[in-house]
Amino acid sequence: RDAPFLTINCASLPADLLESELFGYTKGSFTGAYTSKEGLIEKANRGTLFLDEIGEMPISLQAKLLRFLEDKKIRPIGASSEMDVDVRIIAASNKDLRDESIFRKDLFFRISTFQINMPPLRERTEDIPQLVDFFVKTYSLKFGKKISKVDDVFMEELLTRNYTGNI
Repeated sequence: RDAPFLTINCASLPADLLESELFGYTKGSFTGAYTSKEGLIEKANRGTLFLDEIGEMPISLQAKLLRFLEDKKIRPIGASSEMDVDVRIIAASNKDLRDESIFRKDLFFRISTFQINMPPLRERTEDIPQLVDFFVKTYSLKFGKKISKVDDVFMEELLTRNYTGNI
């Protein structure tokens, strides 16, 4: 619990930049690498790395990630040697990673040790009253307001709404 918890959104970076963010690089390994940079995997050593939207990771980078998971070693871009790392990986995706056209089957097997499937809100509308209650209490305290009830019309609107995305 005292170890680092780092996170990266795999969908927000181009493949080359994502690789250097995860694995780091050495000085002079490419144009513009004026200094060495420690990657997130190395920074998370003895801790946890959360890979958000892992389903967006390019197949070529998935192979390098799989090798790290199997060997527990990384080689920063441009480095001549590997280093041992001990990192717990948590991954999330809004895609079905069992689809082999977007995700390597062997990597899926490696990261799917423990799965939590979260259905979208439209498939679990019975949770809406509890969510509303939680947010009303949270923001009532935060803003110093006393809100004792949510209007029934408003609650009915929330319950009958067609949620096309997720929240």
